[in-house]
Amino acid sequence: MASARDRVLDSFVAIVCEEGERPATLDAVAARAGVSKGGLLYHFGSKAALVEGLCERLSDLSAIDVERMQEAEDGAARYFVRNCLFVGSELDLALLAASRLQQAGYEEAGRTLDDTENAWLATLVDALGDEPTAQAVKLLGDGLYHQASLGAASEVRPKRGSVDMETLLTVVDRLIATRPGA
Repeated sequence: MASARDRVLDSFVAIVCEEGERPATLDAVAARAGVSKGGLLYHFGSKAALVEGLCERLSDLSAIDVERMQEAEDGAARYFVRNCLFVGSELDLALLAASRLQQAGYEEAGRTLDDTENAWLATLVDALGDEPTAQAVKLLGDGLYHQASLGAASEVRPKRGSVDMETLLTVVDRLIATRPGA
């Protein structure tokens, strides 16, 4: 079972993702986590502390993701693109919550998102040896993530999230094969 601290942070992330930043009050977070407000304040003394906790979680999760990119058997670029579909993972939710907090004016969330994006790009540049190609792969992945996060399950646009990943990865392979020095 998750610790009370993790349940509180999970609840904060869930409320921010589902409803936005404003409804993520200390009372709402405590209620969703099943702890008293005092229990919440024991772990996070303020909403700013919750934001800081989310940013730490995102930093940790993105560091793990970068490590996985670097170690991916089929390469960092293929790993990155394949993992850019929004599937509701802990990393996906942390990214979405941080994005919403950035939009609400929390600068720390914006800095953490920038650090995450920069780490992914740096990993792609290191793996591919060519910054423009790395940027193209990154933007392709960003587009997949954006498309999926806008409602892959939407009844209005049922095909929105359907992607033939193997075909797309073949395109990534062609892009990489044509980079300078390949």
